Amino acid sequence: MHRGYSLNKSPRPFRPRGKPLEAPPPPPPGLLARTVAASILADVAGQGLNLDECFDAETPNARLSDLDARDRSLSRSIIVASLRRLGTIRSAMARFLETGLPRKAHGLEWTLVAATAQILFLDVPDHAAVDLAIRALKSDPRSAPFAALGNAVLRNIARHVDELRTPDDPFIDTPAWLAARWRAADGEEPARAIVLANRLEPTLDLTVLGDPNAWAARLGGIVLPNGSLRLDTHDAITELAGFAEGQWWVQDAAASLPARLLRVEPGMRVADLCAAPGGKTAQLAAMGAQVIALDRSAGRLKRVAANLARLNLSAEIRVGDALTAEIGTFDAILLDAPCSATGTIRRHPDVAWTKRAGDIATLSTLQTRLIDKAVGMLKPGGCLVYSVCSLEPEEGETRIAALLRRNPDVARSPITPDEIGGMAECVTADGDVRTLPCHLPAEDPRHAGLDGFFVARLVRRAQG
Repeated sequence: MHRGYSLNKSPRPFRPRGKPLEAPPPPPPGLLARTVAASILADVAGQGLNLDECFDAETPNARLSDLDARDRSLSRSIIVASLRRLGTIRSAMARFLETGLPRKAHGLEWTLVAATAQILFLDVPDHAAVDLAIRALKSDPRSAPFAALGNAVLRNIARHVDELRTPDDPFIDTPAWLAARWRAADGEEPARAIVLANRLEPTLDLTVLGDPNAWAARLGGIVLPNGSLRLDTHDAITELAGFAEGQWWVQDAAASLPARLLRVEPGMRVADLCAAPGGKTAQLAAMGAQVIALDRSAGRLKRVAANLARLNLSAEIRVGDALTAEIGTFDAILLDAPCSATGTIRRHPDVAWTKRAGDIATLSTLQTRLIDKAVGMLKPGGCLVYSVCSLEPEEGETRIAALLRRNPDVARSPITPDEIGGMAECVTADGDVRTLPCHLPAEDPRHAGLDGFFVARLVRRAQG
C-alpha cells in the first residue's frame, strides 16, 4: 500500500485550481410545474392513482416539494384540464402523429398531453407551452430523442386550435364504457347533456351557517334553490371572508341534500356513517343533533375534527368500520356510502379514467351490506337516508328496490320537490332524488350544474 493512502478515505475529487464548482443554472420559470404535471398525469390516467391523494398534504409528494404555491396551482390546473378533456387532447395529438406514439418514448405522451391542454384549454401562451414541453423532453435522456417529434406535433396543434378545441363527438372526453352505460340508463339526449356538463369547470358551492342572502352579497355569489351559495371565484378558499370565522364550508349543492332530508331535530341521536370528509357531519351538528361521525380513515377524520373546530361545532368522532362497529342504536342515520363517484366527474375528472366497469359490482355488494347494517342500527320509527354520488342505477335505485323486497320492516319515505328548493326535475316517480350534472341550468354556464347524486329516504316501521 502506498504511504499516506487510507482505505477508509475516498480520494478528493479533482478540482482545477482557481475554478470553484459552479451550481447548475436554475430551471426556466414554469418548467418544474409542467414536469410535475406530466408525471402526475402518468400516475393518475396511466396507473389509476387518485388525484387528490397525489396532492394530499397528509401524504407528502416529493415531486411537489420544490413547487411554490403558484406553481403548485399551475400544475394542478394543467392536470385537471388534461383529464377533463383527455379524449379531445388525444384526438388532437393523433392527428399529427402519423404512426402513433413511439414505443418506449419515456414521458413523451404525458408531456404532450400536458402541453396540448395548455394550448387548447388554458390561458397560456402557445410558445411558452411548446418551449417548456420541449425543454422537459430534452432534460430526460430517455425522451430527448423524441424532442423534435414533440415539437412538430405541438406546433401543428397550435396552428389548428379552433378546429381541435371543439370536436364533433360530444362523448369524446368520456370513456366508452361509461358513455354506453349512461345512454342505456338515461337515453341519448340526457347522456349527451351529462357529458357536455362534465366538460365545464364547476363553480365553488358553500353551505353557510347564517343567512345565505347576506353571505351572497358579501362574497359576490348567488343563492341556489336549496339554500347553498354558489361563487364564481378563483381566490384561495382560506382567504375568503368568513372562512377563518367558521361561517361556512365548501360543499357541492347536491352533496348538501342528504343531511337536509334526514329530518333531524335538536337532541336526536344521529349516526353519520362513512362520515369523511365531514360536510354532512357539520350540517347535522348545526341542526343540533347529537352526532357520532364514523369513518375507517383516521387521517380523514382528523380533517373532519379540524373543520368542526373551525366551525365551532361538535360531534363525537370515532374511527371504525361501519360494517363491524358497535355504536348503539339511533333515531336517524345518514349513510353516504362508498361508490364509484361517477356523479362527481365535473369536479373530479380523474374519476372517469381511474374507475373500471367491474368496480360497480364490487361496490354494490358493499353498499348492500352497509344498508343492512344501518337498518339494524336504526330505532323503530327512525329515519335512514341513503346516498351515493354515483350516476349508476346499480348503486342507487337498484339497491333500494332490493332492500324493500328483502326487508318488510323498511318503507320508503318519499321526498317532495319543496324539500329541495322546488327542483322537481331532481325527484323521481318513486320519491327519491336523482341529480345530474346537467341539472340546475343557468344563463351563465359557470353558474349551472350539480354533482350527480342519488338519495333515498327510508323509515323503519314501528313495532307492534
